[in-house]
Amino acid sequence: MLDLSRLQALRAVQTFGTVTAAAGALHCTPSAVSQHIAKLERETKTTLVEKDGRRLRLTEAGRVLAEHAGRVLAAVEEAEAALAAHQETVSGRLSVSSFPTACRGLLPHALRRLAADHPGLEPTLLETDRESSFDGILRGIIDVALIDEWLEIPVTYPPGVASVELGLDVGDLMLPAAHPLARGVGPVTLDEVREERWIGATPGTVCNEWLLRMLPGLQPSILVNEFETQLTFVAEGLGVAFVPRLARTALPAGVVARPVTPEAARRVSVAWRAAAAVRPAIGATVSALQDAWRHRASPAVPGLDLPEWVPGRDVIHVV
Repeated sequence: MLDLSRLQALRAVQTFGTVTAAAGALHCTPSAVSQHIAKLERETKTTLVEKDGRRLRLTEAGRVLAEHAGRVLAAVEEAEAALAAHQETVSGRLSVSSFPTACRGLLPHALRRLAADHPGLEPTLLETDRESSFDGILRGIIDVALIDEWLEIPVTYPPGVASVELGLDVGDLMLPAAHPLARGVGPVTLDEVREERWIGATPGTVCNEWLLRMLPGLQPSILVNEFETQLTFVAEGLGVAFVPRLARTALPAGVVARPVTPEAARRVSVAWRAAAAVRPAIGATVSALQDAWRHRASPAVPGLDLPEWVPGRDVIHVV
């Protein structure tokens, strides 16, 4: 019978391309991965990998075995999740990934609650973008991911990924306090500030793509990804910016927030592998993130006659 650890090593080499990267994903040493592959080749009496420069490439036989290994390992994960659900234990390792603003706005509260309620759980956190999170979920190296999507740019979830929406993170226009629009009341249209000097995220990011869709042809003068850094430039009167409420707690001196019309918001969701849905640790983590979202909902935004958050729908989507 083929050893599961050796099949995991083969799948990891197929996914990551090097022994070192595969070892990092499996939380073992490169030597252990090499030994697993060598033993698997002896057991199957087949060459499964070959060198391709500095990387490893699976042979045709290796790809056939890796494809079957994927199905076997997915079935094992389902069995482990079902057993954990039967035992109702929230313990073991759990990897979480998140986009940057949710790392700051949601994860501290959620991880603190998990530590208090489930001391046997060992969560790890990785700050990364949406595509990397999806990739990690599909590869089995990420258990739970926080996903953001602008409503104007809907996201297609990969097959086998389940999700639940936390809610809508509304964004506002950030203006220097001396700006004429800062003294107004009510929402501002983006057309009113189209010709302003803009501070935005770098090209290739979700936030940059959103801004260019909302204001086609816009060329921001200052490109920085951290929203807190953007606010420091706004405070100095160097431009205007669009910042989601999840990205901030209090505004720095010299910055005024104005709502925009039509309202601009992004959807924030939690995603995980559907095969692991019954694992108690997944449910506990989703619950902690929902609690963190409710916790963030309580403060009001100074200067805005608007609710801080739009609650999420209590619906799980599986694709």
